[in-house]
Amino acid sequence: ILVQAVSQAALPIVQQEITSLLVQRHHLKQDGERDFIVRSQEDIAQAASATATVMGGLLAGIAAVSLLVGGIGIMNIMLVSVTERTREIGIRMAVGARGGDILVQFLIEAVTLSIIGGAIGIGSGMGISKLVASVTHWPTLTPVLWIGIASISSAVIGVISGFYPAWKASKLDPIEALRYE
Repeated sequence: ILVQAVSQAALPIVQQEITSLLVQRHHLKQDGERDFIVRSQEDIAQAASATATVMGGLLAGIAAVSLLVGGIGIMNIMLVSVTERTREIGIRMAVGARGGDILVQFLIEAVTLSIIGGAIGIGSGMGISKLVASVTHWPTLTPVLWIGIASISSAVIGVISGFYPAWKASKLDPIEALRYE
């Protein structure tokens, strides 16, 4: 049953009168269990807002786990790269490259890898958004701000996850690195 109050101020009174009338018509006790619910548009809006907040938190959690897994993947790839290129690192250091040069090289590689992954993710997200919009006829919006945040996040993840492998590579002893097979 839909009922409209004359004003916002009258809403509590209207809800109380409707509750009393339904209790009487359903032959219920005034303080007993009820077989109906009286809700206002404000209650429904608050429930929808709470649901949106929970969904936002859930999506943020999924994004955080995805970033963590991606960072771990980049770190593993970079550690394997350092191990496979130990001899190359030794040669570079033997001909004059400093530890800082090696560190910067591997950090650039990690950031490049993460930015490429971020670009693929942004492109996939936008493509899926357009596909959903065309199939369901729902309007979708891809804010430029969030694209920027995603790009910066992927670069930061690259720096964070690539730092340890880059540091490890920069600390290699050139003589030991040249002997490595």
